[in-house]
Amino acid sequence: MNTTATPASPNRIEHQLTDKGYVPVYTTAVVEQPWSSYTPSDHEVWATLFARQQQVLVGRASDEFLRNQRAMGMTPDRIPKFDDLNAVLRKTTGWELIGVEGLLPELTFFEHLANRRFPVTWWIRKPEQLDYLSEPDLFHDLFGHVPLLMNPVFADYMEAYGRGGVKAHGIGPEALVNLTRLYWYTVEFGLIKQDDGLRIYGSGIVSSKGESIHCLESAAPNRIGFDLERIMRTRYRIDTYQKTYFVIDSYEQLMEATRPDFTPIYERLSKEDSYAAGDVQDSDVVFNKGTGEGWLNDGDV
Repeated sequence: MNTTATPASPNRIEHQLTDKGYVPVYTTAVVEQPWSSYTPSDHEVWATLFARQQQVLVGRASDEFLRNQRAMGMTPDRIPKFDDLNAVLRKTTGWELIGVEGLLPELTFFEHLANRRFPVTWWIRKPEQLDYLSEPDLFHDLFGHVPLLMNPVFADYMEAYGRGGVKAHGIGPEALVNLTRLYWYTVEFGLIKQDDGLRIYGSGIVSSKGESIHCLESAAPNRIGFDLERIMRTRYRIDTYQKTYFVIDSYEQLMEATRPDFTPIYERLSKEDSYAAGDVQDSDVVFNKGTGEGWLNDGDV
């Protein structure tokens, strides 16, 4: 495992606010979850967010997400213990959760995924941060990401993504940009087509009350069928709701898209321009062409 020594008491590593906005701060330490140190306020934040999202996600989140969350035994009464969740995860798909202090460098993150270790930030947001946080915290990681690791196909996709990330890191920054967009538009902000309509599976959406409603019910964003190279060319937003959401048919579709060697794809895309976050192409399978209401004209990443 490529980590630094575990500190006696874990740190809370957060983005730093500067005159240029928030600047990410990275850490590589793997830590034990200091469960006994959580305050009543920490547990209350978890309970408030959990109950709110549970209500919002009925009829909006994918059936698989909701079913797996129940199977893991997550409840609103207290912050879950990583050890309790690991007992279920290891038995089901061989994944395990590891505690981290904050945002990980890309290569470290990829190496964990490639070895079926999912990093979870040990600390939870403050009460005044209920509606927005500029970085992942315990609620985003546990509530948003972990339930789908119970799905064998999605679990395999995450491992394959980690292996691909290690390889892309060795190829160069352009390859990493392409791969980051894939993660963003699937794992973080993906939609899935069910028999009863479009549903959410992306963790960045299921952990956000506002975006859970916006992504499915607003006329503003595009909703476009999944296409690997299309996604790898598409910029995205980190400061607002997404302008475009990509829709998969199934988790098997994700896994199949990850099987080929991406090296020739990276080479081909290096000669192509990227797409703006709100663009719609003639070749797209369009579920909804957005009105663009409220969109900012700059800021795509």
